Amino acid sequence: MDELTQELKAATWRKSTLSGPDGGNCVEVAEVSGGRKGIRDSKNPFGPILVFTSVEWKAFINEIRGGAFD
Repeated sequence: MDELTQELKAATWRKSTLSGPDGGNCVEVAEVSGGRKGIRDSKNPFGPILVFTSVEWKAFINEIRGGAFD
């Protein structure tokens, strides 16, 4: 198992503060080395994980805040 996979397995995952109490369409985020962020579907914690560099993460968050995914 590579180092990133080990980090992601041991990571502390957190849900968005905007997630509702019903556990609907939520994502979880974890910080890993190098300023990277892992993101996964909260309903499928053993499924695929996307990993963003810090630059990619900032761009992603800016797009969300700008309404790109509304």
